[in-house]
Amino acid sequence: MTRLHLFDLDGTLIHGSAAAIEISRQLGVEREIGELEREFAAGGLSTARFAERACALWGDLSEAQVTAAFDGAPWLAGIREVWADIRARGERCAVISLSPNFFVERLLDWGAHAARGSHWPAVPFRDPVDPTGILTPAAKVRIADELCAEYGLTRADCVAYGDSMSDAELFAVLPRSVAVNADHHLSGIASYTYAGRDLREAYELVGNRG
Repeated sequence: MTRLHLFDLDGTLIHGSAAAIEISRQLGVEREIGELEREFAAGGLSTARFAERACALWGDLSEAQVTAAFDGAPWLAGIREVWADIRARGERCAVISLSPNFFVERLLDWGAHAARGSHWPAVPFRDPVDPTGILTPAAKVRIADELCAEYGLTRADCVAYGDSMSDAELFAVLPRSVAVNADHHLSGIASYTYAGRDLREAYELVGNRG
């Protein structure tokens, strides 16, 4: 059996935080990004508008700061081990996130087959954010379908791991899903629920189930 495991990033692989928060911490603008996060969660900002305003906050961002944000993030334990096991089984794993691609794509080095994030200009920023490149929750479904086509799989072969409203549309169309430290948006949608800080434990909920 071949499966495709699809992982969210913010709040899922990163415990209690997000790429935007970790990047903002490096620049000393945690309060400002926190305000944007709350406005977005309340439905007052589109993903594109959030990105545009975040980009304005991060005007001085450097590659070294992105590296520090990535390395210092509160990652769940066992991510590399889970992805190594998925590979050993002949299955596939991918990350789909609304966060900037320059952060998300670093997870390819940890063993993900694919890592898809919103398309941002290169760091340091010389160009504005193109809103057409910023992903939405619906885009997660589109990308999952694209990956299925690439790997010769279908939605029936997928397992999703997520934590919030940005994952709800994907959870709704897949047969198996794991809510990881999730909020109320995934209540009643997820196949399994996990609270903790070790991805291996969340992964074991799915196990070898077909």
